[in-house]
Amino acid sequence: MERFGVKSAPSRNRSKTALYVTPQDRVTEFGSELHEDGGKLFCTSCNVVLNHVRKSAINDHLKSKTHTKRKAEFEEQNVRKKQRTLTASLQCNSAAQTEKSSVIQDFVKMCLEANIPLEKADHPSVRAFLSRYVKNGSSIPKSEQLRKAYLPDGYDNENQLINTEDR
Repeated sequence: MERFGVKSAPSRNRSKTALYVTPQDRVTEFGSELHEDGGKLFCTSCNVVLNHVRKSAINDHLKSKTHTKRKAEFEEQNVRKKQRTLTASLQCNSAAQTEKSSVIQDFVKMCLEANIPLEKADHPSVRAFLSRYVKNGSSIPKSEQLRKAYLPDGYDNENQLINTEDR
């Protein structure tokens, strides 16, 4: 065909995807309908992951019956929940988690200073007292885990305090 000067039709294999569009770009484009977390694009009212590369996929989702139904339900609710990725959820260290750790460490320290064996924490009446009257008291683990996980920390902290007082 080249001999006769006839050119072939242009190639239709070219992708119609926007290669350099980020999920954050789509959030700014579509507003509060969408949110981004961990490099993924989420529909705020449906809590589903959307393909941020193809704008038509986003438009199709926003025009769908399920989206309009879920959006109406979402707007009726007072609590606005946004779905997050698993890694973002695991990185989030809430105040309750840090408070739980401090309660356990204080409990171990109290037992050590009062010469109370950690096995006493396993007694049913002690467990009932802790869960009833101590905030986060029910989160105190059994004596075996206290010895393995929290006793070395308390021991190291006390050694550091003694060493600094001696100087």
